[in-house]
Amino acid sequence: MSASPNDIIAAIATAQGRAGIGVVRVSGPSLSSLATQLIGRVPAPRMAIRATFRDGAGVAIDDGIALFFPAPHSYTGEDVLELHGHGGPVVLQLLLSRALELGARIAEPGEFTRRAFLNDKLDLAQAEAVADVIEAATDVAARCAVRALQGEFSTAVRALVDRLIELRMLVEATLDFPEEELDPLDRADARRRLSDVRAELANALARARQGSLLRSGLSVVLAGQPNVGKSSLLNRLAGEDLAIVTAIPGTTRDTVRQTIQIDGVPLNIVDTAGLREAHDEVERIGIARTWSEIERADVLLLIVDARTGVTSADESIVARIPARLARLVVHNKVDLVPEQVRREDTGDSMHVYTSAKTGAGVDQLKKALLGLAGWEPSGESVYMARERHLDALRKAANRLAEAESVFGEPELFAEELRLAQRDLEGVTGKFTADDLLGEIFARFCIGK
Repeated sequence: MSASPNDIIAAIATAQGRAGIGVVRVSGPSLSSLATQLIGRVPAPRMAIRATFRDGAGVAIDDGIALFFPAPHSYTGEDVLELHGHGGPVVLQLLLSRALELGARIAEPGEFTRRAFLNDKLDLAQAEAVADVIEAATDVAARCAVRALQGEFSTAVRALVDRLIELRMLVEATLDFPEEELDPLDRADARRRLSDVRAELANALARARQGSLLRSGLSVVLAGQPNVGKSSLLNRLAGEDLAIVTAIPGTTRDTVRQTIQIDGVPLNIVDTAGLREAHDEVERIGIARTWSEIERADVLLLIVDARTGVTSADESIVARIPARLARLVVHNKVDLVPEQVRREDTGDSMHVYTSAKTGAGVDQLKKALLGLAGWEPSGESVYMARERHLDALRKAANRLAEAESVFGEPELFAEELRLAQRDLEGVTGKFTADDLLGEIFARFCIGK
């Protein structure tokens, strides 16, 4: 964002389309003049008043509610004026145009929240949580994002930073006064402190991985030979008839997608064309798309017919699957054979026996999917985390591991602690490049 932070910015803050109420939000260093010209007065701080919104000729644009939040006690830390009117797109556009006539400019995506961050109203992790609350796909993810917005994740990171600072003070004292070496008790205390910080960081990273799963979900591809019940299984998992199911092999020609949730964890399920040698051009295109989906997946469900088990054709499919891809073999149609619904772990693969037709074994399949995803439900809350947060925590963990390896060399030890602290402070944005800020806030919606 190249615009000046001293600009007055304005945007429609509610979603497009017709609604009972619509909101235009304005923020800037001083809004008294704009408020007076638009609604005839400056409202009392944080008190909703009824107001007539007028154009330059004094003609009423709309009749609604005005709220004024003077700096610094506002979302952005600047003066903020919110105009709540009727939710018609034409009316809201007229109101926004009037704000622009009075000196405002259109806000860029995420600019209100970016100003909140720059004015120390939110740290960067909290600012990102604003978008996570809006985009939450499940109720569990929404609650987790709200906790992050309230500062739960940031508080945990700052506590780690404080522990590192205390340890650095202990170590760097020996660098400032080299003639006074650490006595054995201080050396033991430094080791204990390092061990404690590493344990706390490992716990934070584990909880952040769980939160990352809640935020982005898991991409699950259903693959296998034709007519093994992939589409039936998709319909069973989704709880509705999304995919066409027939006894004719090759019915599914293109991918069918559906997002479901299991215990609050979003799963993006993709049904694909059956994998076989095809002579039909359309089916060949569908099979090519299947392999593309497999390349991008987090988990592969290889569906096989329980009547035949894993065949040589299925083994050929497995041979082409990327080694990094977690997989689970689903033996479908157990209702047609004397097989019991069960789960088997063979060491190199996991097998679940189900019937998409009757629903038998589907609950076991769901639990196995969550296990592959690394989801571990517990009473302890998770941290809503993004990939950059995970990267920073991993880097800090690696720095502390390196610090332990050079414990006997104070200069190197102190430097690794400093670098670990810098990595952690990047989570909350104390040290953050401007280009990263631009990338983060550009993904926000306009008006937030």
